[in-house]
Amino acid sequence: MTTRTEADSMGEIQVAGNAYWGAQTQRALGHFAIGTRHLPPHFIHTYGLIKKSAAQVNLDLGILPREKAKWILEAAQEVVEGKWDHQFPLSVFISGSGTQFNMNVNEVIANRAIELSGGIIGSKNPIHPNDDVNKAQSTNDTFPTAMNVAAVWYLKDTLLPELARLKLKLDGLAETYMDVVKLGRTHLQDAVPITLGQEISGWGSQLGHGITHLRQTMDHLSELPIGGTAVGTGLNAPPGFSDGMVGGLSTSLGHTFRRAPNKFEGLAANDAIASTSGALRTLAGSLMKIANDVRWMASGPRCGLGEIHIPENEPGSSIMPGKVNPTQSEAVTQVAVRVYGNDAAIAFAASQGNFELNVYKPVMIDALLDSMEILAAVCKSFRVHCLDGLEPNIQRMGDLMKNSLALVTALNPHIGYDKAAEIAHQAYVDGTSLKETAVALGYTTAAQYDEWVVPENMVGRK
Repeated sequence: MTTRTEADSMGEIQVAGNAYWGAQTQRALGHFAIGTRHLPPHFIHTYGLIKKSAAQVNLDLGILPREKAKWILEAAQEVVEGKWDHQFPLSVFISGSGTQFNMNVNEVIANRAIELSGGIIGSKNPIHPNDDVNKAQSTNDTFPTAMNVAAVWYLKDTLLPELARLKLKLDGLAETYMDVVKLGRTHLQDAVPITLGQEISGWGSQLGHGITHLRQTMDHLSELPIGGTAVGTGLNAPPGFSDGMVGGLSTSLGHTFRRAPNKFEGLAANDAIASTSGALRTLAGSLMKIANDVRWMASGPRCGLGEIHIPENEPGSSIMPGKVNPTQSEAVTQVAVRVYGNDAAIAFAASQGNFELNVYKPVMIDALLDSMEILAAVCKSFRVHCLDGLEPNIQRMGDLMKNSLALVTALNPHIGYDKAAEIAHQAYVDGTSLKETAVALGYTTAAQYDEWVVPENMVGRK
């Protein structure tokens, strides 16, 4: 492989001839050969957008020549579009501020801009990665700004729309099956009747609150510390830079960002990221509950609850012929577990700010975007491959209802709790029906029992 010689403040180093990155990225490749995780493409694209916006603002403020700005803008846009994703080879586990990644972006954009200008890659002429691409910026304000923007961007364009589609599906199922009466369960034990639609409506309500919580986190995420540069004071950032950046990013993404009212907090802490992760964890818990309910109700097919049918997507066993498993529910629950783990990492990392900078930023944004990505994907998979084919097993629901001792609850207003409890206990011991036992004990007539114990009348307002 051919190489070229580049130099930075520490001297010369050989860089791969076909690489757009430069000396600082090359050094980091040797010093941070830690695992195989890279910062996600979405974050790369967001960082490209930050650099593009900065070039435009610097041009507007008259501190970046128009010709240089033109080449930087074009190169940065290519990063936004994902054209150079393969030029970002660094591990997640780098400097806690993300310095090496910021320089990776600066070098790729600078060298691509040099190429567009007709210059020699690696020459830093006519575009310098620090003096031009990083003008009026620091890693310490661009990285947390990119974290917040990336989170808002993914929430707005991907995760929230997917959650809305899932909620719409649940609400539709709830309406469709609002009159399908089934046995309720509390403590995993038989309880009074409920309709399948009522049960599913609870899932939709949970999801709705999760969506609301995520939307609420976007307010804090929308505060951007850009313009704070190294420690929050704004050293080397000209007047108007912060306002220009916020305005440009707002226009680009169709979302209203604003200057962080306190840039010191914006650099030293990442509480907005921690709060968003907490909302994702709560959402994951809701999805865990929904998925577990589905696989419990679909258990069987003959010896479980078997109250609903779900799609048979693939063979479930390598040894038991004909076995089919609730794999979509299992995927949801595994994603939930991973999101809980990501949140634990983010919560601890967010607590570790010291003085003017939190130095756990790369691992936080990697974990946050991982949670968002897998939640969005599994919500779509669960909706398409499970909920779209969910149907009630009416016969099974009816059989279970007839055998339930919990129906005796309907007798409480007529004969009292103690007599109703005696009926349930005796029927269980004797293996008889509630009706037979109630009549035998002389607490009701057959006609009274039929009038008072009607499952359809026990589900309240449907």
